[in-house]
Amino acid sequence: MDLFLLFFPSTCIICGNRLPDHRIVLCFPCEIRMPRSGLGDPQLNPVSRIFWGRVPVRAGTSLFRLEKGSAYRVLLHDLKYRDNRRAGFYLGRLLGLAVKQAFLSDCDLLIPVPLHRKKLNQRGYNQSELIARGVSEVTGIPLGSHLIRRTRHQRSQTQMSRQERFENMASAFALCEDPPDLNGRKILIIDDVVTTGATLEACSQVLIDRFHCQVCVATVSYA
Repeated sequence: MDLFLLFFPSTCIICGNRLPDHRIVLCFPCEIRMPRSGLGDPQLNPVSRIFWGRVPVRAGTSLFRLEKGSAYRVLLHDLKYRDNRRAGFYLGRLLGLAVKQAFLSDCDLLIPVPLHRKKLNQRGYNQSELIARGVSEVTGIPLGSHLIRRTRHQRSQTQMSRQERFENMASAFALCEDPPDLNGRKILIIDDVVTTGATLEACSQVLIDRFHCQVCVATVSYA
């Protein structure tokens, strides 16, 4: 491994300094300076409040704040658009620690927000699933990657208004055929970022409509 790093050095995605391990994407100082959410009570924090009065999400948390102009935005950009899959596992492991701190590690199952098969074929991977794998590694919560499927291919929501996002996500998800019985289970839905909460709301509603279960959410960042 040392020889590999000598000829193919891994560098910090924020500052460019050389890293001692190819599995990480941030140097220690940049990781320390990450604008962590520092969210307290998972039932009352800003991520949880996004869903109040809309869908009964029991609790939520995020790893860091997605601040305007922040250098840390490159983490999500590289993960989604530059094939930086290492960033997904790495951020997932950090999110797993945040899940533990938010007392959500008692969840029974992790479900990553799915991509439509067309987008999955284009990108080659689902960034939310990579994150969820990292969370699972840290928390020990099993992964249920194929329990929810995306029923239609939607355009990017980046430039959409709040109302357009909700309309775009209407009926966007469905349960897989013959899903396992999730009644009485506590489910943690994983995504990369939460803004209006439209995507996570749509995923949560699919589960709540079918099962008598508790739904929580965890994302790498929130805006």
